Amino acid sequence: MKFNEKEIAEACGAEVLKSTGDEISFGISTDTRTIKEGEIYLPLKGATFDGENFIQQALEIGAAGYFTTSDKVFDGAKVVFKIENTLTAYLLLALYSRRKYNPITVAITGSSGKTTTKEMVYAVLSQKFKTQKTFSNHNNEIGLCQTILGMNSDTEALIVEMGMRGLGEIELLSKYSEPDFAIITNAGSAHLGRLGSLDNIAKAKSEIVKYLKPQGALIANENPRLHRFTEDYKGEKIWFSIKDVKILEQRQGYSKYSYKGKEYELNVEGSYNIENSLSAIEVGYKLGMTYGEVKAGLLAYHPIEKRWEAEKIGGFSVINDSYNANPESMKASVTTFINLYDDPVVVLGNMGELGEQEAEIHLEVGKFIANDIKNNPSAKGKKVIFLTVGKLAEKIGEPLTENGFFVKNFENNQDAARCILDNIDAGCTIFLKASRAMKFEEIIEYLRENSKS
Repeated sequence: MKFNEKEIAEACGAEVLKSTGDEISFGISTDTRTIKEGEIYLPLKGATFDGENFIQQALEIGAAGYFTTSDKVFDGAKVVFKIENTLTAYLLLALYSRRKYNPITVAITGSSGKTTTKEMVYAVLSQKFKTQKTFSNHNNEIGLCQTILGMNSDTEALIVEMGMRGLGEIELLSKYSEPDFAIITNAGSAHLGRLGSLDNIAKAKSEIVKYLKPQGALIANENPRLHRFTEDYKGEKIWFSIKDVKILEQRQGYSKYSYKGKEYELNVEGSYNIENSLSAIEVGYKLGMTYGEVKAGLLAYHPIEKRWEAEKIGGFSVINDSYNANPESMKASVTTFINLYDDPVVVLGNMGELGEQEAEIHLEVGKFIANDIKNNPSAKGKKVIFLTVGKLAEKIGEPLTENGFFVKNFENNQDAARCILDNIDAGCTIFLKASRAMKFEEIIEYLRENSKS
């Protein structure tokens, strides 16, 4: 998206300190490392940096001008805009673009499954519309602006993922994207340490409806707390749940299921992936898509990096699902893995941001997994090996040990990887799940470098 001087001034209420006096349009860049000649530099600020310190550098690289919160006009600048806050200006420019091109905008948030759902919605909507989406998990204010400003002028559907670390953040993202449809994947215990209660988590996720257009719809996972905190939204509400699904077939890398009388397929296993797909189905039909288009879109979905990413390393099959972890996603993914794979080896690491109850929550995850193995016909009787990394993950292992499973804890990733190479038989499938901070990619790298081919 490019803007001329008049559009910039109109979009963010900027005072023009220096002007070219013509209708030239400029791109916007917030990074001197990637800025292109002729773009305008918008210097963002953070707790430990101030982008305005790099204005001169941006001009030397070839920037046509810049935004500033001061009155300083550097030599070499063709255009200079004064604003009160650079991040607010960025958000206002994004909102201006969203309104100008007016794509169908789908906003997605939730405690877990946001990025997977975003990819599924993208796969479905791309069957009919020219669609753009949030890159990777760039789901904060800056990522929102990058997504909106990066869309092509012919974009028909825009999918924006919304993350949060506290109350008020989803509302802000909703304000500057004005979604037509909002999806809440779930409201679980992720970020419990930051928000303090499950009520606050549901309240934070429900902020997505604050600026949701009334002629659109909220599509949300069935949850009494979400019902309560979205009651002020007067538009349509569609509630979905895995309980509405009949699973027809599940095997490694494949799921077939029936939802509201129609059959669908996914090239990925797991009931939680099926549940994530339900919102993609619902939004597809709300946008007038046919059953064939929706079904084809779901079949076109494939997990992105570090989400159920499978590869062969030496004699092992390794599934890396360590992009992120919270109690709900760990329970769902681990039990799915054990149910579907023979000779399962599960490597679990700490989960973060769970607050004062973190030890208790890790313990509860272990109890859940042990109970599922004992009572699920697909898992019952399997010889499962559990390796845990970290002090909190050690708590997961305690109830598993009590229930007779083999569990060994390690202080670091290298020791866990070494144990796999020294003690696990070739032919086993190894599943990795932990919060990103655990850096489980180190286990993958160690296995690659030290496995016998």
